[in-house]
Amino acid sequence: MNTAAAGTVNLEGERLGLALRAGIRRLIACQEHLNKINVFPVPDGDTGTNMTLTMGAVLTALRQHSGKHAGELLVAIADAAIDGARGNSGAILAQFFVGLAEQVATLPVLTIPALADGAASGARYAREALSEPREGTLITVLDDFAAALAVQAQAGPSDLATLFRELLRRLRASLEHTRDQLEVLTSANVVDAGAQGFVELVQGIADYFDGKALADDAPIEVEYDSQDAAGAEIDLKDRFCTECIINGAGINQRRLREELAKLGSGVVVAGTARKAKVHVHVNEPRAVFRLAREFGEVSGQKADDMRKQQDAAHHRNRSGVAVVVDSGADIPEEELERLEIHMVPMRVHFGERSYLDKIGMRPDEFYRELATNPQHPKTSQPPPGDFRRVFEFLASHYEAVVSINVTARVSGTLGAAQNAAERVRAHGKVIVIDSMNASLGQGLLAMYAAECAQVGMNGQQVSEAVRAMVPLTLTFGLLQTLDYAVPGGRVPRWVQVLADFVHITPIMLSQRNGRVGASTVIFGRSRLRSRFARLVRGRMSDDAAYRVAVGHANAEEEGRALLEEICADRSNIRDRYLTALGPAIGVHGGPGMLVVGSQEYTPPQAVA
Repeated sequence: MNTAAAGTVNLEGERLGLALRAGIRRLIACQEHLNKINVFPVPDGDTGTNMTLTMGAVLTALRQHSGKHAGELLVAIADAAIDGARGNSGAILAQFFVGLAEQVATLPVLTIPALADGAASGARYAREALSEPREGTLITVLDDFAAALAVQAQAGPSDLATLFRELLRRLRASLEHTRDQLEVLTSANVVDAGAQGFVELVQGIADYFDGKALADDAPIEVEYDSQDAAGAEIDLKDRFCTECIINGAGINQRRLREELAKLGSGVVVAGTARKAKVHVHVNEPRAVFRLAREFGEVSGQKADDMRKQQDAAHHRNRSGVAVVVDSGADIPEEELERLEIHMVPMRVHFGERSYLDKIGMRPDEFYRELATNPQHPKTSQPPPGDFRRVFEFLASHYEAVVSINVTARVSGTLGAAQNAAERVRAHGKVIVIDSMNASLGQGLLAMYAAECAQVGMNGQQVSEAVRAMVPLTLTFGLLQTLDYAVPGGRVPRWVQVLADFVHITPIMLSQRNGRVGASTVIFGRSRLRSRFARLVRGRMSDDAAYRVAVGHANAEEEGRALLEEICADRSNIRDRYLTALGPAIGVHGGPGMLVVGSQEYTPPQAVA
């Protein structure tokens, strides 16, 4: 057990770090309960996940910091909290540490009066970070924490164990009062989730000073909470919880908040004049990122779909398995919605400017940019943190999470997902599957996984069913030009030279070993679409049922005509889909590219 010296009244860096580590471990253990009681500002069930990831970044910084200077430690903590901040509560908590650190940065040892001054600064910073502060939330409890510290500082010397026991008593009362301060909390009969997260952090610190905290190297056991999510789903005015980090010089946070408030709601701007964390709820994340670029260099972009998070938190489809894909999968929007599939976006880069695939840049915008920008774009895998955020959230609401990822032969995305899955702290099991496919083939597999979940299969059953379907799922690609595939690395330069010389058109095909590349050719350049349709039809058996999807790169009429030609006189094609191709594959094919996904399909059977 960690212990603090009896009668300790001051905090130097080492003891402060150990106390905070104990508090963070306590917070992490409570994440599922915090998710279940999250009803404000949106009942999307992710407050525990967001606070855990925010303070998890701080925990990493604490383990790397060896100094004994308390003020310098808090500066490092504040910086880590801004970098790691997630969600409304995470951003507010990060800003509290920024204010605390700025007040005491020069102090090697914190006395109780200094700590009280720092807490007052932190509470003020946190409140000022919001465009519309509401009482009965985390900011109220932060104010009460600072006020209680001020009272204790004026009362005279007290050891830290006694101090934090008294603070905790007052905080518990403040927390309980939130139940009556916001109508939505009163209706759901819960306290504010962000406020409870802070109280749990303080509880862990108090346990440290009382000698009750577990050893710092002991595994963190997340407390499983089997209760249903509190509250009820609401109609969302703004759909996407959108965040980014701005690095710049002299960032005007007040003006930034004002401009963000014109775009959406729930605005939080945390950080300093050099680094700002933006949090806002909007319908158009692209507008947020465009605005952010006016203030400095933008990174750490993310946009969570709160509508899907609400559905997940309240288990609208009552499935015990959630399905996740990366944005390398192309899935018709209506199927993505119907099957409640969660998507983690890749990154698209035009030079130094980066976009969230399918969120920060729509497919039609991408193809226009591709046709005019002299810099050939690149794509990159989502960072493990993006997968982890989604996995942590879903695993606290579902018994299993199945992630269907683009083939490892063309991207490191699968590895990022596996890395994230290994670090998830929630009761739900996360299963990561290599689709051995891309684009529409990957999308069809994800759709099948979601259908398996909806008929009642558990995580292992879904996984086995999808793996059995992998060899029955193919992706074909017709490139009108190789001008994009060669710079993108999917086709060697000599193939383009040969193709131009002898007038052949390579056909891209997903192989059973996961490789995606040129597999066969069409001789000549005439009637390419019809001959491509005939090639796809030739891979189909008359004795099996199929589902077919066609994707187009800004060529909807060509895509529609291709789909009709493939399906003509084919009674064994059960389902057909048409959708736009995303940048992840479009970067290699360019405008006019046509892709077909074909799957030998038998509907999954309901589990008794």
